[in-house]
Amino acid sequence: MQQLLITLAAAGATALSAAIMAVPAHSAEAVKNIVLVHGAWADGSGWKGVYDILKDRGYNVTIVQNPLTTLGDDVAATDRVLARQDGPVLLVGHSYGGSVISEAGDADNVVGLVYVAAFVPDIGESPFALLPQGDAPPPFTPSADGFLFLTEEAFLYGFAPDVDGKEFLYASQVPVALAAGMGEQTVGAWKSKPSWYLLSADDHIIPPDAQRMMSARAGSTVVERPGASHLDFVANPEAAADLIDEAAKSFNAS
Repeated sequence: MQQLLITLAAAGATALSAAIMAVPAHSAEAVKNIVLVHGAWADGSGWKGVYDILKDRGYNVTIVQNPLTTLGDDVAATDRVLARQDGPVLLVGHSYGGSVISEAGDADNVVGLVYVAAFVPDIGESPFALLPQGDAPPPFTPSADGFLFLTEEAFLYGFAPDVDGKEFLYASQVPVALAAGMGEQTVGAWKSKPSWYLLSADDHIIPPDAQRMMSARAGSTVVERPGASHLDFVANPEAAADLIDEAAKSFNAS
């Protein structure tokens, strides 16, 4: 009888081991939480189209509202939202928001990063310093207390050239503090976590070659969109939603 029990126990252990090996990693905690982080001169409402698509696909989607005062303040705003999530999170950032998610992305519940026409600074770099320096006058006007407003021409024809209602977006733009844009990166979450990059190939804010350099340096999975502007995720939310969906499913299937 004792030998029979030993044999049955061994068989059970073998079956259990095989069953565990057959279960994909992360399957117990599928990635269903998406946190979206906006960039400068905008607010979270720009994600509305992406939000609607991802919600229809069954994701729990939360949007961060950055104060755009300092990089630290914006990371803190993102950390508060991350702390409210139940389960693993895919963290998504547009433009300056790429700097924010690179810093906040070291949170334990963040499993991956998605950059949308975004800065991907290395430690010690600041996002605005990654922009090419030329002789042309800057495309913004500063306030007395150090906040930057995009000029009308830069906003309508560089920032949001293909977005319906861009005049309203210009009138309601959220200025960014120079201190935020020049904030130095202290964390590079992309160094230890997988990342994806939606590259806008006709971007007049972050040059496409700069996007290619940063995404290559981060080892990101890149989807390049010919003719896409800086706010392509607003004008064509399906492209951004599809990449976010693909990134999330890569964890669920691994």
